[in-house]
Amino acid sequence: MFISSQSSAPCFKDFTLVMPAVAVGNVGQLAVDLLVSTLNMSRVGYMHTDCLIPMAGNNPYGGCKEGAEELHTPAEVYTSAELKLAVLQIRAPIIRSKSKSFRQLLLSWIKSSGFARTAVLSSSHAYQRDDQQLQGAPLRFLMTPSLLRGSGEALKELGWTEMERSPAYPGLSDSEAEPRLSIPGGGITKGLYTDSCAEDVPLAVLLLFCSEGDNIPDAFTLINRLNDWLHLLDNPDAGNIKWKIPTSWSLLFGSGIPPALF
Repeated sequence: MFISSQSSAPCFKDFTLVMPAVAVGNVGQLAVDLLVSTLNMSRVGYMHTDCLIPMAGNNPYGGCKEGAEELHTPAEVYTSAELKLAVLQIRAPIIRSKSKSFRQLLLSWIKSSGFARTAVLSSSHAYQRDDQQLQGAPLRFLMTPSLLRGSGEALKELGWTEMERSPAYPGLSDSEAEPRLSIPGGGITKGLYTDSCAEDVPLAVLLLFCSEGDNIPDAFTLINRLNDWLHLLDNPDAGNIKWKIPTSWSLLFGSGIPPALF
């Protein structure tokens, strides 16, 4: 359930929603961090649910003074009214037994809010790619039929590669079983996409094959691909886009090795 942090509930009608899937390497979450930090987006509320592991912390996008008195939660919503853009950042793992409930909560909120389209930033295990997925760039997309009808031409111009379906029984070329969609390590990505197809929700998945480790370069790759489509930071005179790294990334790998050890 969405809880507004303002005196009046924000209107998301015809906004674009961007959200991550909690997946391998946390690439989607890191990419969303870059988007919120660079656009200096305003927090307008949070999702109240028992489907996420509870946690709390200081402001991940401000300095020590800015975040000292602010409490932030596992799933928060940020907006940029000028761009008609909303972002749902998810910072905690989804409780496995409540994955379906969380997907239903998200779709219910997306439909009731009137979002024009939703972009899910996700990732999948690079080592589990099949032969055809080893070709070309490690980026893939999925789009529900309702969104594809309006964005098909734009995708052709971008030259994106759609996520391939894998054989139900690899190695059996004469199998009559339909190829299936498989996103290992993708968390709720597959379920959210199939649910959106069934409920006619305009939703796209932007996905990157990756491995666990330092996934900051993967986050930049993914957010640049999103910007190619949505043109959030387009400025022909600016050259390369300069994404703003949030202060919380300074602790991404801990606080360093204590000198006293040596």
